[in-house]
Amino acid sequence: MIRKLSVAGLAAALTLGLTTPSLAIPAWADRPGTPGAPGVGDPLFPDLGNGGYDVRHYDLAFDYTPGTHDFTAKVTILATATQDLSAFNLDTDGHVIDAVTVNGAPATWALAPGRTGQELTVTPARTLRNHVPFTVEIAYHGNGKAQRLGLTGWNFGADGGFAAAVQASRADTFMPVNDHPSDKATWTFRITAPEGYVATANGEPTGRDGTTWTFRAKEPMASELLGLAVVKGVYRAGTGPHGLPLRHVIPAGQEDRYGPIADLTGDQIAWAERRFGRYPFSTYGIHVYDGYRNALENQTLSLFGTNWFNRTDGTTKYTTTMIHELVHQWFGDSVTPATWQDAWLNEGPAVYYAAVWGEEQGWDELADKMKVVYDKLDAVRAKDGPPGRPKGLGGYNIYDGGALVLYALRQEAGAAAFDRIMRTWVQRNKDGNASTEDFVAHAVKITHRADLDGFLRAWLYGEKNPPMPGHPDWSAA
Repeated sequence: MIRKLSVAGLAAALTLGLTTPSLAIPAWADRPGTPGAPGVGDPLFPDLGNGGYDVRHYDLAFDYTPGTHDFTAKVTILATATQDLSAFNLDTDGHVIDAVTVNGAPATWALAPGRTGQELTVTPARTLRNHVPFTVEIAYHGNGKAQRLGLTGWNFGADGGFAAAVQASRADTFMPVNDHPSDKATWTFRITAPEGYVATANGEPTGRDGTTWTFRAKEPMASELLGLAVVKGVYRAGTGPHGLPLRHVIPAGQEDRYGPIADLTGDQIAWAERRFGRYPFSTYGIHVYDGYRNALENQTLSLFGTNWFNRTDGTTKYTTTMIHELVHQWFGDSVTPATWQDAWLNEGPAVYYAAVWGEEQGWDELADKMKVVYDKLDAVRAKDGPPGRPKGLGGYNIYDGGALVLYALRQEAGAAAFDRIMRTWVQRNKDGNASTEDFVAHAVKITHRADLDGFLRAWLYGEKNPPMPGHPDWSAA
């Protein structure tokens, strides 16, 4: 296992001269090395991500022009080689590459079509040595509405701005990146927006120099949670539990409408902390934007379309969606799936706890909702795969089916044991990656019940719904 260094440690190591012959491990190897793999072998998306290196930090400078949607950018990537590396790939899509350097020296590069976008192959002047940090700088430019080979993560509003929604494999439409959740990194963003616009990104705002806004995501983040935006909005500050700084972005001129909604998040975080423990990041907030029509758990800054809050029944049922994205900050963002086939570990808890919230508000009974899922899930298992082995992303099996697995576990293990399982899961895997198999082993360990292994496997991988504990009358339609 390669020990992860801090960004400061990496920078210091490079500054101290890891490239000099006097050190025990030179930065360049004389032996030829081999190219890194053009994908990590994900069960659902084998060509996502890249092998041969581990990214530790991204520093992205991004200058966007509203209206025309043109941008110029430079990304600096601090990484560590995991083999003697003669060449390596990055995921990118729709960009014009202007220059590439590795450890300050010009590198050769080539673009080729990939299955989900484009593959940028970088060949450094000399082979990179296994276990040694290196730096890549890529200058590039493009247009947000340019044609791309894969799906785009760009979402445009009436203000001429944009908001990024890149799950699951669209971060490459904003930058060259190792675009798989298994390679989490820390991030720095320097986003330039003209007067009259504000910039947003993941992490804490750390300053503003004229029209350039800087943000730092100091906790590791997967690329699929990228939350860039340049919009005509206003910032709204708040304070959450334990003095947690909150910062929201809402449409300019609509503060009276969306400000009170944003202010609900402090109490929502307190609600979640009573179940999972302390909020895992250094800030949180919501971004409300008319250029987006869904809701997404971008790390530390969940993104919502304005349509979510335009209810005509006078209720606040939209808060179930706010809880859903908030729960993701623990389940999916802090504890990130090892592969995309483990996605039920993201969506199952988010759906389940949003339903718990709804029941506490007096809107819907949790058992009634789970009965509906139970009735439908057998047919979904046959078509789309069981919750723990889906054939694709975004399906009912991952979302509602994942919630049903958790409901069954609570019925079987009891409320107290279930709460311990979920709370310790996010605490012990904070800032890391974990798999379905890890969760099964965790439940057995926490409860000291070996029989939960077979119980969970039947629910996660079975072709049919097992009997639901406590509900002998339930049967799949």
